[in-house]
Amino acid sequence: MGALTRERLDDGIEVLRLDRPEVRNAMDTALLEELDGALRELAGDAGLRALVVSTTSERALCAGADVSEELDRAGGVARMERFTALYAAVEAFPAPTIAVCVGNVVGAGAELAVGCDLRVGGDNLKLVFPGARLGVPVGPARLVPLIGLSKARELIFTGRVVGPDEADALGLLARRAPAAGAEAAAIALARELAVHPPEGLRHLKQLFREYEDTKERVSRENAEIVEFQRVGGGLPYGGVRRG
Repeated sequence: MGALTRERLDDGIEVLRLDRPEVRNAMDTALLEELDGALRELAGDAGLRALVVSTTSERALCAGADVSEELDRAGGVARMERFTALYAAVEAFPAPTIAVCVGNVVGAGAELAVGCDLRVGGDNLKLVFPGARLGVPVGPARLVPLIGLSKARELIFTGRVVGPDEADALGLLARRAPAAGAEAAAIALARELAVHPPEGLRHLKQLFREYEDTKERVSRENAEIVEFQRVGGGLPYGGVRRG
């Protein structure tokens, strides 16, 4: 049984739900592969109007990398490459994307959320960019364009928790809702977008990418984190075999 569920709504909206509630949707290799396959398929779907990235558990959109997954050094590098492929696929996705930000949205989960075009925050949101605490050179590519250089530095350098009020004040959230209603609010937002001419929305999204140079920013950061995993300290995976 997979760790990703999919639902296609009748107005051209696809909902992807991360489904590893026992580990707060921490991403292992299998989940990354499922996400990659789904995003590749949906990127070529001309009938898609909007994509909602959600969760089957209100406790978390995603708590980051699954540190319990047992990997050797080569496997750790390969999984980091899968993370970078995910970040690139989200950045390049042609249709509007909306993340349902409930509970823990940490590390790779935070990167997934800020990589989407829009975010709906639940009242239990705990958003964390822990790269500095772990020594990982990740975060600036996606966060700086959203909230500005000074605030992005503070959040990334400290790795502190950002709650829903602050996330909203920073402009990260397009909508807010109780955790139990966050996905419904995200789908309602997607329906607002789905009534617009899809070609126009896709063109506007491409313009945003070009104006903000997000492809180059993400590509540069992706190279940095793969190199960090290959020759640097690497993520402190509890399950990694260092031999």
